[in-house]
Amino acid sequence: MKLLAAATLLAFASPAAHAQSVPPAITAALADPARPADQRARDAARHPGEVLAFAGIKPGDKVADFLMGGGYWTRILSPLVGPKGHVYAYEAAEFIAYRKEYATEQDEAVKGYANVTAVRTGLGSVAFAEPLDAIVTIQNYHDLHLKASPPGAAAYIAGRLYAALKPGGVLVLVDHAANTDPGFAAPDTLHRIDPAATRKELEGVGFKFEGESAVLRNPADPRTANVFTPEIRGKTDQFFHLYRKPG
Repeated sequence: MKLLAAATLLAFASPAAHAQSVPPAITAALADPARPADQRARDAARHPGEVLAFAGIKPGDKVADFLMGGGYWTRILSPLVGPKGHVYAYEAAEFIAYRKEYATEQDEAVKGYANVTAVRTGLGSVAFAEPLDAIVTIQNYHDLHLKASPPGAAAYIAGRLYAALKPGGVLVLVDHAANTDPGFAAPDTLHRIDPAATRKELEGVGFKFEGESAVLRNPADPRTANVFTPEIRGKTDQFFHLYRKPG
């Protein structure tokens, strides 16, 4: 019965989740043959077309892929923004010190893309060479709240991202949803974060909440398991928020 109920909820969620029209420039970027096959195979679950369409990212934009991981989004953003745009593929120096493979993955992700610049500064000094139209951060904002970070670090870094945007620029934030957790305990134990607490923190540094999309929601996920647990990995309930810098 629980499985049936979950399936019913998903069925009702699906039409709204897939209603977002995807512009041709995004469709072309997703079809770029330079993208690794294993990353293209993840598109069905990650819905990059709907995410970027909802965010309004377009050719000519200057965009940062913040905490870029394996470069999934960098490799889509580069052909999308095109030669008149630019992508800053950011990986934190602290993350590279923890896991050196992040540097190798960053090198591989930017190779061959003339409009992509790799950035490896520390989180506390994150900045970019020009004002940005958009910053994309996917499944990693919760990492700023790990207990290894000093108190207030996430809000400070969010302020740096705010400062990096042009007036009117957007922050695209997707993360694994936690249940109510105003004290941010879930990031360290579950690698999840409370959407409401996230919104409050970002609005606290000046961002305006622009809206949200249900494209990545999974109401069958009770939000109580670590996201790396085999039975839930790749199937978590994720929230997708869009924030704007007023101006």
